[in-house]
Amino acid sequence: MNPLISSIEKKLQSLPIGLGLVLPDGTQLGPRDAPVTLVAKQNKALAHLAAGQVGLIGQDYVEGLCDVRGSMRDIMAAAASILPGSPIEAARMGWLTGIISRVMSVWRHSIERDARQIEFHYDLSDEFYALWLDPRRVYSCAYYAQPSMSLAEAQEAKLDLICRKLRLSAGERFLDVGAGWGGLLLWAAEHYGVDATGITLSRNQHAHVTRLIEEKGLSGRVRVKLLDYRKLDSAQPFDKIASVGMFEHVGRAQLKGYFDRLCQLLRPGGLILNHGITAGGLHNDQLGNGMGDFIEKYIFPGGELVHIGDVITELSAGGLEALDVENLRPHYARTLWAWSDALEARLDEAEKVLPGEQGARALRAYRMYLAGCAKGFESGWVALHQVLAQHAPTGRTDELDEPADQAYPWRRDYIFSKKGAEQKA
Repeated sequence: MNPLISSIEKKLQSLPIGLGLVLPDGTQLGPRDAPVTLVAKQNKALAHLAAGQVGLIGQDYVEGLCDVRGSMRDIMAAAASILPGSPIEAARMGWLTGIISRVMSVWRHSIERDARQIEFHYDLSDEFYALWLDPRRVYSCAYYAQPSMSLAEAQEAKLDLICRKLRLSAGERFLDVGAGWGGLLLWAAEHYGVDATGITLSRNQHAHVTRLIEEKGLSGRVRVKLLDYRKLDSAQPFDKIASVGMFEHVGRAQLKGYFDRLCQLLRPGGLILNHGITAGGLHNDQLGNGMGDFIEKYIFPGGELVHIGDVITELSAGGLEALDVENLRPHYARTLWAWSDALEARLDEAEKVLPGEQGARALRAYRMYLAGCAKGFESGWVALHQVLAQHAPTGRTDELDEPADQAYPWRRDYIFSKKGAEQKA
């Protein structure tokens, strides 16, 4: 027997979840009633299966070299079971790799390249994203404040959590860096009365938010700009800043400069909330076993993972003082499964809004991406941290007396209790 086929048969027999395999010649291996079946159309996919390179299997699926049958949850359970080891350790960088990675990070994140990379992802199709996001199209980790919450409710809970952490007040100048489809920008304006500015590099999102601002009659105190954060004018600093799902696109080598720039845009004593995906491991800027390469090629070109320890270091180097750090990893796993389930339920519609072979490839990529990321957060390979920080130092001599107008009080009750939110309002 072919040594490759023999090793695959042994692997199939040892897996905790049933995995069937159909070879290019039609031969079936493994249980015929398995919850997951991989149909290999070329031997290339078999080699990736034998090596446990699940990211490369995902690429084979996108490119039509294999097919995968079964529910996305079963498919991801099977994928995790064939890994040869932790994808965090598999992507660990040595000193030379680290130097090369840093040089590449600098090269990949010019203003022009960042704009192209954002357009590649976010301008795919507004209609496609609308199929599986909540009605506000909030494309970031939700906050399941109550276990019974729907996705839409959990997204609103997340928006309000950010506003409460920032202690937004009517009339304050608020900046939303990477405003997306405007969920946070509009929530802050409508519920907290701020004068709000959002920036994005996505033309589709810019057009969508501009339309919503006009429809809601908020043109007087809400605006969205098609602008890179490095080009913002710091002559009139903001009172509060939120950066949600943005700093993943900045690049490891740019983080100090990123936080330094946000500090320049923030008034002394002002607050900033940075919400973003972080690495589960200390030394990897992407996941191993081909997973990071899959994300880079099909979903987020230029994206880099950074451990929360590095985030705090760079944030501090940028002149900000970390005040509160919260890991929302389980919330993001649940959010991603909700997105995945919603897309799986509307595949027929997705095929219509993403026509042709290019659209079909994009749809296959997103099916793997959403479910794969859900499994990654579920398994602790990646995390999601909200970091509340302050333009330091405050320079106030009355700080220890806890005055009513103190930007950040000593205790956290105001963030989590409705009573605290009502008192602030």
